[in-house]
Amino acid sequence: MSPSVEQGFRPPQQARSRESLQKVLAAAEHVLAGQGFAEFTVAAVAERAGMSVGAIYRRFDGKSQLLYAVKDQLLGQLEAGVNEALRSAEPGLSGVVGAFTQALAGTFARHDRIFSELLDSQRTEGRDRGLRALDTIQRDLVEAARPCYGEIRRADEERAIRMASRTIIGSCVHRAASGRFWSDGLGWDAWASETTEMALAYLGSAPRDEVEPAQ
Repeated sequence: MSPSVEQGFRPPQQARSRESLQKVLAAAEHVLAGQGFAEFTVAAVAERAGMSVGAIYRRFDGKSQLLYAVKDQLLGQLEAGVNEALRSAEPGLSGVVGAFTQALAGTFARHDRIFSELLDSQRTEGRDRGLRALDTIQRDLVEAARPCYGEIRRADEERAIRMASRTIIGSCVHRAASGRFWSDGLGWDAWASETTEMALAYLGSAPRDEVEPAQ
């Protein structure tokens, strides 16, 4: 079952209806980015989209379902972007981890304000969709990194990759949620480069109990 069906919203089948839906979602993103969650209303979205409020209610039950559709679309873009980046990554652990981190950063940079608003306002159903997306991109990284296991010094390579991916993802999500109030002074590209370096340092270092004591 697709996430949209879970939420009671069935994606349109006809091209014209799909175009109309994208117009609504683009308007919803614009309102959310410009005015924030507190000012996000179906009426504001309808005005931005140049539609009647009734036209939007014929497709969505209300504000919560519309917000879910926006989040579902953005998370789908994140999943697709990470998958594409990993499939075209440069060979080697550095290329794979760098592509993964840059893909995360790129998606969050394009929708910086929207992600922070959605993270602030997420409900249980939205959280579940987010967790599915995070699980998907972590699995993609694990699969892409398998040919590079020889470069990892940790005893359990897959566990190490999962640890690195959770750290990268957690840092990205936290940065999006708190950046407006606690800035790190970096752009998303710089964040991605430095985070990649830290992840590679971890993956390339032996655990403490494997390091020989100095003579």
